[in-house]
Order: sequence, then C-alpha cells, then structure tokens
Amino acid sequence: MTTPVALTIAGSDSSGGAGIQADLKTFAALGVYGASALTALTAQNTRGVSGVHPVPPEFVTAQIDAVFDDLAVKAVKIGMVAQTGIVQAIAASLTRWQPAHVVLDPVMVATSGDRLLPEDAIAALRGLLIPQATLITPNLPEAAALLNEAVAADDAAIEAQGRRLLALGCPAVLIKGGHGQGPESTDHLVTAQGSVALTAPRLPAKNTHGTGCSLSSAIAAGLAKGEDLLTAVRNAKTFISAAIAAADRFTVGHGHGPVHHFHRFY
Repeated sequence: MTTPVALTIAGSDSSGGAGIQADLKTFAALGVYGASALTALTAQNTRGVSGVHPVPPEFVTAQIDAVFDDLAVKAVKIGMVAQTGIVQAIAASLTRWQPAHVVLDPVMVATSGDRLLPEDAIAALRGLLIPQATLITPNLPEAAALLNEAVAADDAAIEAQGRRLLALGCPAVLIKGGHGQGPESTDHLVTAQGSVALTAPRLPAKNTHGTGCSLSSAIAAGLAKGEDLLTAVRNAKTFISAAIAAADRFTVGHGHGPVHHFHRFY
C-alpha cells in the first residue's frame, strides 16, 4: 500500500499551535505522512508573535528539493512565506517539480493580529504563487487585501471577490467565513463552474489558534489521498469544526489556545 505524502512549506510556531506544527499534526490526524520545508522561525505563543527569523531562500529551495527528490509528494500546502525572496524560491521549486496539487493559504496576519507578510511580498504572492495553486484559501480580510478592496460584507460580494481572485490565475478559491458575523460560519468555494456555500455553526470558542493553517492542511491531506476538490474541502471543514469544538479540552497558554487536532483519539 502506498502511503500518501503531503509537503507543508510554511513557518514554524514555537508554541506548536499553528504553522508547520499544526500542518504536521493535521496530516497525521488524517492518515497522511507529512514532510516539511521551513520558511521562517517565529517566536510566538498563544498571545502573539514576538519575533520572526526568515530562512534564507536558497535553503528553502534545498529543503523542497530534498523532499521531492526522495518522497512521492501527492500534495503541497503553502502557508507563511515571510518575504519576496522566499516566494520566488518556492515558485521556482513548484515550476521545477510540478506537484499535482498545491493548496496556498495566503497567510498575512496571525490570529493574534500580528502581521506576517510585508507589503512588498504580496505582489510576488499574487504574480508567482497564486497562478501555480490548485486552490487558495484566504479569509475575508486576506481576500480583500489580495484585491486591494474593502472586506466583503455579504454572500454576493464574497462570491464576486472569489471570481476576481480566479482571474489571478488559480482554478479555485475558498474564501473562509470565520471572520464574518452571525450564527453560522460560511465558506465559499468558487470555481469557473460556480460557487458552493459550505456552512457550519459558528462556535463560541476561545481556542482557535491555527485554524486557518489546519483547514488548508486538511484539504491538502484529502487531495493527497485522492479525494476530489469539493470532497476534500467538505471533509476538511468537518475536521476543523470538530477540532474547534473540542479545543476547550485543552488548557494551553493564556491567550487563544490551539485547536484539538487529535480530537478523534483523545
């Protein structure tokens, strides 16, 4: 039996709740072997980010090449890219290795509100990485930032922004509704064929650290296992909703604690 393998290219979270650590936990929870390429070290905890140390672009390339040269990578998840040089290194690596599935989570701001991507890197993200992605997964503020627009306020505006994001070159966009209002959290999956609304109850949870990282990783895990895009997105939303619902079983830190990736097991 072939083991499905997914690669995460992202930053490290020293508190273990987001970034590479959340990605690898998600892969493991969903039965996928996880490999990783670090783009940055962060000094952070559940209350915020106190430092970011980017990895030299050439060493990001070396990590990606080492993984692809040996492992049968079925899907790639990209998270924090830190700076323009790293975006360029990742884009060149994707062009060289041509993975079947790339899930790009355009991480710009942490849950704590700390900015994780400088302005000059956003243009590189738009021009170099989005066109190579199978799916991008911005939240409402990130979708607006990518388009230089105001945050969408209703379903029609969200779907319209999704269509404009498709024009950047990716075949599918999942705009996450976690930053919205109301009793339900609705994500919008937008493709050239139309839009699908995926709704779940909005959970009154304090512990949501790593939610976006984990959702995009869960989608990548599904694609690595051979699921079609809609199935992978539906299953990932079910997984992350359960991980949020179970997060209060933890007492980790004094801020926004992590979601419970292994809620199925303990």
